[in-house]
Amino acid sequence: MSGPGPQNPGADPQTAEARKAESASALPELLEDAAELEAAVAPGLLRRRLTETTTWTFLILLGIVAGFTLVRPGQFATVFNFRNIAVDASGLSILAVGMTFVIITAGIDLSVGSMLVFSGVIAAKVMLAVGGGGWGAIGAGAAAGLAAGLAWGIVNGVLITKARVPPLIVTLGTLGMALGSALLITGGIDVRGIPLQLTTTVGIGQLAGVPYVVLIAAVVTAVGAVVLGATRFGRYTYAIGSNAEAARRAGIDVDRHLIKVYALSGLLAGLAGMVSLARFATTTIGGHSTDNLAAIAAVVLGGTSLFGGIGTVLGTVVGVFIPAVLQNGFVILGVQPFWQQVAVGAVLIVAVYIDQLKRRAQERGERR
Repeated sequence: MSGPGPQNPGADPQTAEARKAESASALPELLEDAAELEAAVAPGLLRRRLTETTTWTFLILLGIVAGFTLVRPGQFATVFNFRNIAVDASGLSILAVGMTFVIITAGIDLSVGSMLVFSGVIAAKVMLAVGGGGWGAIGAGAAAGLAAGLAWGIVNGVLITKARVPPLIVTLGTLGMALGSALLITGGIDVRGIPLQLTTTVGIGQLAGVPYVVLIAAVVTAVGAVVLGATRFGRYTYAIGSNAEAARRAGIDVDRHLIKVYALSGLLAGLAGMVSLARFATTTIGGHSTDNLAAIAAVVLGGTSLFGGIGTVLGTVVGVFIPAVLQNGFVILGVQPFWQQVAVGAVLIVAVYIDQLKRRAQERGERR
């Protein structure tokens, strides 16, 4: 008859019972503390939501729309006019999605307008070289245009991460390089003779009453929102913008990720160049000199912090539509559309000022 098996010397029944009793007595206290914490945090969270820049920017957009609707209801508040506004904002929306990722990393990209022009020129030249005017030529041109934008984006990212040149300087340099290259290729003359099928289908075509260019912008926006808010790529983007050194110590390859972010911005600039080409059937070399500033303004108006770590694609969409609605409404009212730039500039300054106030308040709270 075998004796009792070996006992674990560390397992003391009395000690275990004492720990269980202690845990049971502490449980109500922990639950009470958790309830108090939830009650204290909920109102603060609500207040933060109500004071977010994106929320107030959206309310400003609604106010602008309501104002123009009251003044010119028969001209402004129509399906046809809203469709025109969405079409006008489509190209800028695509650029601004890429810019959102860049600014969240605490970077900047001044070259998006020039990359758009260069990509459109390359696409147009390839379409003309392939010839035929069919979807084969269009596909080859689109692939070349997207590749051109992607290449400029990679150049930006490599120079910023490997050469350690500030993003402002790098993208200011590639702004001139990309635009100058486009002018050298074309001799300063817009490229025409784009396949008619591109313009009639993508440029002015519709699906269930929605223009194709708007659908393209909507898909880019939706994908960008999901990538930023629900993927590892988005989490890394926020982490680098909040504290690049901490992200590096946490195991994130910061340089590689930044190259990807700037490559994404270049790729979307190439796509915006294709959208512009489809809409106007020409390269419009001189029509994008302020696209970079417009994209930056839209992103900041939408609540993305220029200091990095904060921002959403949804907020950027709101920021894109403020200048588009203002310009459209001023034209309907017979007001000089140049006032749109004044209004957007004023709202932009207010948005950045609010962001500064929030940042200072956060820093004071951390010091306490």
